Amino acid sequence: MLKNINKWWAYGGAIIFVLLNAFFIYKEFFYFSLIPIVLLLVVAAFLALDKLLLALVFMVPLSVPLSEFGLNLPIDMFLPTEPLLAGILLIFILKLIFEGNFDHKVLVHPVSISIYLYLTWMLVTTITSTMPLVSIKYMASKLWFLTAFYFLATQLFKNKANAQRYYSYYVYGLVIVVFYALYRHATYGIFQEKIAHWSANPFYKDHTSYGAILAFFIPPVATMTFIKVSSARKKFAFGTILFILSMGLIFSYSRAAWLSLLGAFGLWAIIKLRIKLWVVLTSIVTVGIIVLFVAPNLSRSLKSNKQDSSTDLAKHVQSMSNITTDASNLERFNRWNCAIRMFKEKPVFGWGPGTYMFQYAPFQISSEKTIISTNQGDGGNAHSEYLGPLSEQGVLGTVLFIAIIISTLITGFRAIKNCPSYELRSLGLAAILGLSTYYAHGILNNFLDTDKISAPFWGFTALLVAIDIYHSNKEVKEN
Repeated sequence: MLKNINKWWAYGGAIIFVLLNAFFIYKEFFYFSLIPIVLLLVVAAFLALDKLLLALVFMVPLSVPLSEFGLNLPIDMFLPTEPLLAGILLIFILKLIFEGNFDHKVLVHPVSISIYLYLTWMLVTTITSTMPLVSIKYMASKLWFLTAFYFLATQLFKNKANAQRYYSYYVYGLVIVVFYALYRHATYGIFQEKIAHWSANPFYKDHTSYGAILAFFIPPVATMTFIKVSSARKKFAFGTILFILSMGLIFSYSRAAWLSLLGAFGLWAIIKLRIKLWVVLTSIVTVGIIVLFVAPNLSRSLKSNKQDSSTDLAKHVQSMSNITTDASNLERFNRWNCAIRMFKEKPVFGWGPGTYMFQYAPFQISSEKTIISTNQGDGGNAHSEYLGPLSEQGVLGTVLFIAIIISTLITGFRAIKNCPSYELRSLGLAAILGLSTYYAHGILNNFLDTDKISAPFWGFTALLVAIDIYHSNKEVKEN
């Protein structure tokens, strides 16, 4: 009898929903139709959070900003990912309150501690912010990115098979975007540089963020293509994907992405050749001294370069050092100088997290403005993951972000050294190389306020922490 009663409750609930939904559709209120999807996601979050997290990773490259739907709202977010991330954050907090059983090893890991310090200072500068509501929204998004892609991801990577799944799911979504962007490029009959600026829109707002993520994932895909333990079929599949991503990177015309990938290749060579750290540091210092001596001649040489961005790839590469007429390069200097002036005015607490784009306009100097500068200062952020926090959160903001990078690299190198699994060592090295592309790219751009970059940035960081905690020689011996 109880079974029949439950069955009739299910039938009755379904009929009521259908009738209500029909009514709301008649009234042109379509959002009621989303209720079953929301309920399904809530159930998945409680019963199969690992699968929901992997599904979320697949959705990240395909997420679209709310502003693309023409709604005049005071806030913007990526759909469907950020509402899901906010929900996961809430569930994570509830689980901590009522269960309190999150792995202590993750909570006290040096990378986690550096993240706590970073978030604590962000909270302080949110309280002192010149635009509190903007800073609260910024910090909230940072919390849900870290919850899903760092803390929960460390538990996902307890199962070493999920490392390759995490890479793969994002790449599968990214390949769809690359085909979409290349199709839009080809539609105009020629792969022009200007088309690259919007070819991946609305999934990636411009060619710089699009190029950054392609450079980010080329090392992991290359690893999965050439790793010894992969089957021939899997190597062929990932080799094909590697070719597709490489084509996307070339025709993104993102010079910063090209340079960051070159830097990752240099790091790979240093690791493979087992070059000592003191040799690397000595080389860096030597190069720095040489640059100081040749700085006057170098400056004259750079100013004599008049090559602007171009469809011709060789000329486009040459335009990287054009600091005289290339609008993109000059605007980047404009934004950096604004960030430094903002820092000088508020060196301790900064202007508040997420406020740069609303506050930098008065700090522009007419002689530094370009044809793409705006008097309203509504052209975006500081174009630097290091100068942005400097202006928004003071000197500690940048120092603590760099502390996360340093602790991650130390963890990563220790993890791949102590891990007995060849496959995990290879995937860990791929994570280090992928992260290094963004550490370098972060000098010229900043995208960590989006799900597009946060998913791999914090996810790869989580993988290195998980290898260090769960898959090192020490852990194997203890088990």
